[in-house]
Amino acid sequence: MGGGGRSRTQRKHFRQHRDNVWKRRKFDSQQPPAADNSTSAHDDANGNSNNSNSTWEPFDSRNLSFDEYYKEQGIVPPEEWETFIDYLRTPLPAAFRINSSSQCYMDIRSKLEGDFMNSLQAESADGSEVEAIKPLPWYPENLAWHSNFSRNQLRKNQTLERFHEFLKLQNEIGNITRQEAVSMVPPLFLDVRPDHFVLDMCAAPGSKTFQLLEMIYHSAEQGLLPSGLVIANDVDVPRCNLLIHQTKRMCTANLIVTNHEAQHFPSCHLNRHHPKSSEMRNSEDPQITQLLFDRVLCDVPCSGDGTLRKAPDIWRKWNGGMANGLYGLQVQIAMRGLSLLKVGGRMVYSTCSMNPVENEAVVAEVLRRCGQSVELLDVSNELPHLIRRPGLKRWKVKDKGVWLTSYRDVPKHRRAAIVPGMFPSGKTEVDSSMNEVTSTELCDNGCNQNFKNVVLIAEEHATSTNIMEEEVSTLPLEHCMRIVPHDQNTGAFFIAVFQKLSQLPDNHKELASQPEKLNSSEYVQIEKSTAEIKEASKGLEAKSADTESVRIHEGTKDTDILDNDIDDPTLNNKSGKTSQGNETDDVQPSTNTSASPEAEMVGRKRKLQIQGKWRGVDPVIFFREDEVINKIKNFYGIKESLPFDGHLITRNSDINHVKRIYYISKSVKKVLELNFITGQQLKIASVGLKISERHTSKDSVSAPCAFRITSEGLPLLLPHVTKQILYASPIDFKHLLQYKSIKFADFVDADFGEKASNLLLGCCVAVLDKDKQVAIGCWKGRANISVMVSALDCQELLERMPMYMEEDTALSLHENKPSVVKEEDQIGDNTETKANSEVLEQTGT
Repeated sequence: MGGGGRSRTQRKHFRQHRDNVWKRRKFDSQQPPAADNSTSAHDDANGNSNNSNSTWEPFDSRNLSFDEYYKEQGIVPPEEWETFIDYLRTPLPAAFRINSSSQCYMDIRSKLEGDFMNSLQAESADGSEVEAIKPLPWYPENLAWHSNFSRNQLRKNQTLERFHEFLKLQNEIGNITRQEAVSMVPPLFLDVRPDHFVLDMCAAPGSKTFQLLEMIYHSAEQGLLPSGLVIANDVDVPRCNLLIHQTKRMCTANLIVTNHEAQHFPSCHLNRHHPKSSEMRNSEDPQITQLLFDRVLCDVPCSGDGTLRKAPDIWRKWNGGMANGLYGLQVQIAMRGLSLLKVGGRMVYSTCSMNPVENEAVVAEVLRRCGQSVELLDVSNELPHLIRRPGLKRWKVKDKGVWLTSYRDVPKHRRAAIVPGMFPSGKTEVDSSMNEVTSTELCDNGCNQNFKNVVLIAEEHATSTNIMEEEVSTLPLEHCMRIVPHDQNTGAFFIAVFQKLSQLPDNHKELASQPEKLNSSEYVQIEKSTAEIKEASKGLEAKSADTESVRIHEGTKDTDILDNDIDDPTLNNKSGKTSQGNETDDVQPSTNTSASPEAEMVGRKRKLQIQGKWRGVDPVIFFREDEVINKIKNFYGIKESLPFDGHLITRNSDINHVKRIYYISKSVKKVLELNFITGQQLKIASVGLKISERHTSKDSVSAPCAFRITSEGLPLLLPHVTKQILYASPIDFKHLLQYKSIKFADFVDADFGEKASNLLLGCCVAVLDKDKQVAIGCWKGRANISVMVSALDCQELLERMPMYMEEDTALSLHENKPSVVKEEDQIGDNTETKANSEVLEQTGT
């Protein structure tokens, strides 16, 4: 990070390494570990011990600074402190959530309730120490579960071992998601509906995004795509890839994954003077002209001490000032989320931290900035079984080992790091006469400011007469909620729910923490002086300063001007060049001759991001090759009930060598169209559901259609496919899953084998005749049928087969293995099994 300020960013926070383990290495007596548990010189660069005699011992889960800090803040009453600490020092129980949009979610829930839970309860009644699994009482429909057992119990108990294998399989397929119990809470307060546009601002690793998608699909009409969508964003590229890998199990056409700094997320605002603006509004199906959201999840980066039970290494890293450096970023992200929220929409702000500086202080600052345009909702009646505590009304700030109860207690040289908004009242008192400083000042980050006539906004008031009693906030912070570990055996979390009542005031950034003794004109002059100082210290040119001011001040008097938060390449590149290396002056601004003078001015300052400028990200191309599309539709007999026009995309700019075709929902289509018109402002890492892929086997050359149906795209396409379908009996369907490839003459149902031989060469679909929703993709060869699904999918379906075969009395007569198909005759799809190991398959061409 360049620049004199060296401000903290989300990327810096995410790069911090964390060992999520409960044990550390213990060296032999000749080389004792350091007192601070630091890595020994005997460890290599990867943290592996070179000592062959090393053993293990638990992490030291004590930190005197932690105890002193949170006792002073009053997080829990004194009489609960020991219980609170005892829970923090024990490992976190496991929790998982059933995917409610899965076709078999009710079967999974029934198996948990009727098989595993009853079996483990019976063993517990017999004197076993195994704790029975149980549903989380506050999660709707018994879709979230809690379990707590050790590896030793797992090895000794067959039921637990079977349960553990069941969880691993279902998690790989996407039928369940392992997630910390308390992390499931924030999305539940969003009240998501199928038609909502939802933004997850800091989405990685993706568990909450997956949960939001479940909510959209669970209440949508059966067989139809929801009319809403989820945009999941993350600033860090590796974490973004992890997010894509996690959500890929959902198989959804209603998701867009983007890679932006959350505090600068673009809103793709279309100028009303744009030639297509009126056309988009007046069409039979009105398009969106600005990307706004009905729901926003703002789960911001934080110090993370609420995760001590699963990341015990935080004990040795924790200090009282960790939260202070994140406060500014958290406020920026929350304010950006509210600016992207529709009027009447709901935003949830949450952290996995217990620190009030990251929680109540941020909420209070947001309320001060937004005035009457935002309300902090009281959701105490929602999720009645969830044990939560009200937010704090009073807290202190600790800086450099010193407790501060008011901004007036902050030393002069620390006022750049400790701001008024961190305190309950958010107020400050400064002298109206401001002194000039001619000596060299040393910033908190060590940078030198060697220029005279520095205007100071605040003066030192560190006299005993100014030390006031602890401040108490007058804002309704009791409507926030705190979840502490010992209430229901979870981690710690903080949640606040906002509702947007009206547009944010244009000057919402100037409303907060203004000096009480300055009038408005004086404060404006101070802002100007401060801007000039920052410009001089960073060596910025006047043009760059003008551009930065457009980014900082979001509100404008003309709401029809191009969105003032469009990403400007010059702001994210310290060298003054775009991502392709071109000078910023070479990037042409929007040439809209009909726009107002104000719009033209903003257009010159905020140069639009054009297609191809995002380094390392494949473009999003609408696939409109009629010849290929018609072949696919005719080969599979896809009905017109599934719209293809404008709903197919590819990530390969070379249309003649497209390997994968993706399907997008109607809502995603509208967002992409707006994104194209407004200059490709969204940096899209992943979008759409892969429904078709070019087959690479030698037999595909002679097939009428070289594109096969993918496993993830099959549930979407199946209701609309009329050709290349085989309806199999349970026994034949089971044999396909078991043996992967079967000759036509070896099927138990001779009629099934004959119908299979009459299909065209290429991809086909085998459907279990009892339930049309249970289907697998296959390849019809010259003499056999081969399945094209992964081994895990086959295993999961085989475990479910008994429920479909209960009435099949002839099962015992037909358990002989069919004739073995030669390896060269098998056209099984290897790409399906490879797909599970790909982290970011969309970015490949």
